[in-house]
Amino acid sequence: MMRKIAVAAGIFAFFLAGSASAKELTAVASFTVLADMVQQVGGAHVHVKSLVGPNGDPHVYEPTPSDADALAHADLVFVSGLGLEGWIDRLISSSGTKGKIIVASDGIAARTMVDEDDGPTKGKTITDPHAWNSAANGAIYAANIEKALIDADPEDAADIKASGDRYIAQLRDLDAWARKEIDAVPKARRKVITSHDAFSYLGAAYGISFLAPQGVSSEAEPTAAQVAALIRQIRAEKVKTVFIENQTDPRLVTQVAREGGAKIGGELYPEALSKADQPASTYVKAFTYNIETLKAGMLGK
Repeated sequence: MMRKIAVAAGIFAFFLAGSASAKELTAVASFTVLADMVQQVGGAHVHVKSLVGPNGDPHVYEPTPSDADALAHADLVFVSGLGLEGWIDRLISSSGTKGKIIVASDGIAARTMVDEDDGPTKGKTITDPHAWNSAANGAIYAANIEKALIDADPEDAADIKASGDRYIAQLRDLDAWARKEIDAVPKARRKVITSHDAFSYLGAAYGISFLAPQGVSSEAEPTAAQVAALIRQIRAEKVKTVFIENQTDPRLVTQVAREGGAKIGGELYPEALSKADQPASTYVKAFTYNIETLKAGMLGK
């Protein structure tokens, strides 16, 4: 009888220990790219809600009451930073969240540019927030996420570190692969047009020149003179390919392509993942799809 009691006690202790270590953090991420990164690193130890949904624009997003409620109940709140989410500070304040705020872009060497769009920052130096479009930077995001999750859930540190380290290694391999893919494109053909300036990190990392009618925020409205100047530049530099973006209205860039004598090379996913049944439902899939689509478009395929 005593042996049976001891065995039962051991089984109970085993399951109790298992349940104690199987903590699930509640996390909120500002947009889909970041939410996917958090999920990839945290796995079963984190439940993630993305405020901006699939194919949504993080620049112009308008938070809802349910977003404030999600933040109020979150253990962790992940933001990209670098000025991407102009609305997030107000939302955090109004939600009264006690969750720790994690800026995933910490440690990134930020790129800057002079704002040429009409508005309060015209003529000023601004920061480009789209740092994840370099896979090497994506690995920095993942490392920051890993540390934050381990700090919040030390009981599951070994498991989180293992999945996080695998993901970081995958992103570093992705970075090396992208360099090889773009190296196969003649330098003279590495000029493309996109809807807005979301690819300066990608361009700098892999050697592509990007032009766009809109600035770093899709909220900016280019003037007729700016659009005309871009069309003249396309003709002068013989840019052959224009790409639309999944989260922006394609009409302006389509007009630029038509008047500049270029063709549409496909759709890119610069700052919003697709729905699950579309080709860019994770950060890795979106980055891979973007590189393959850019390469094919630049080569005229």
